[in-house]
Amino acid sequence: MDYAQRRREQARQTEQAILHAAMELFRGSSFDKVSVRDICHRAGITTGAFYHHFKSKEEMLLRGFAPLDVYMEQAMAGREGEPPAQRLWLLLSNYAAFMERLGWELLARYYQQRLGSPDSRSIDASRFTLRCMRGCLAELMADTPLSSGQSPEWMADFLFRHFRGVVVDWIIHQGSYPLLPKLEQDYLLFQAAFRQNRP
Repeated sequence: MDYAQRRREQARQTEQAILHAAMELFRGSSFDKVSVRDICHRAGITTGAFYHHFKSKEEMLLRGFAPLDVYMEQAMAGREGEPPAQRLWLLLSNYAAFMERLGWELLARYYQQRLGSPDSRSIDASRFTLRCMRGCLAELMADTPLSSGQSPEWMADFLFRHFRGVVVDWIIHQGSYPLLPKLEQDYLLFQAAFRQNRP
């Protein structure tokens, strides 16, 4: 690894350390009560290093869902040989677990920021979570395509939008119900509809 590669890797690790420290602190306190200095202290970096990576706490929050894809990659590692329907459920259940760990208040703040910045990376089609969902659906639909003719890409986008909507509903209800059972109910409904729509 040359010098430039080492610097890029070091920068990536520092950014991940900042995001991880921030998410840990936000789980214990509200977004407004956690300072940049608190985040830097937890991450073991200077405030200058923080501002090298992020302009503000708000910008950091918008990019704060990068750990979701890291979390998902770790959860899905070694599961490639399992049936696609099983992998798809694993993906969705880990998505719910990650969201519940963040908590509805932090997610509410994230979506407020997100709505004010529509070019955010959270809708990047190359993200691991969406790519993994597309892969599972492509395998399922290769064996038995839907009679309605939708592509795996269309289905993945549809499911991703739906389950993100469930998370928003959970936020609106201030986390008053467990997220995973709600996602599971909807997933089982989608499974039944998927089977019925096969030719």
